[in-house]
Amino acid sequence: MGALKPWHIAIFVVVLVLLFGAKRLPDAARSLGRSLRIIKAETKGLIDENNDVAEKAEPQHSRQPIQGEVLHQQGQQAPPPPPPGYQQPAAQPQPQYQQPQPQPYVDPVQRTHDR
Repeated sequence: MGALKPWHIAIFVVVLVLLFGAKRLPDAARSLGRSLRIIKAETKGLIDENNDVAEKAEPQHSRQPIQGEVLHQQGQQAPPPPPPGYQQPAAQPQPQYQQPQPQPYVDPVQRTHDR
């Protein structure tokens, strides 16, 4: 009862031709094939990237952690110290957000009964 018979396929093809027309079906099949090829290529690329990431994630034992203090990069200078007697400007206070007053709740059913 649930098997797919040849006449089921024939009816399905006739319905497709009636809905989309004979000119659009080859174009639709072509674009579907292109889309499937693109998806296949992208998933293969993702699988290859995962393998590369796994190889790169393996620890490299030849490296040692750097010890010492951090210096400024070349070409960058440390900011000059402030002149004597200089005071930092006071921070501007941020305006406080005030929530709007809540509107009184009006029950729509009660409102219709009041009329």
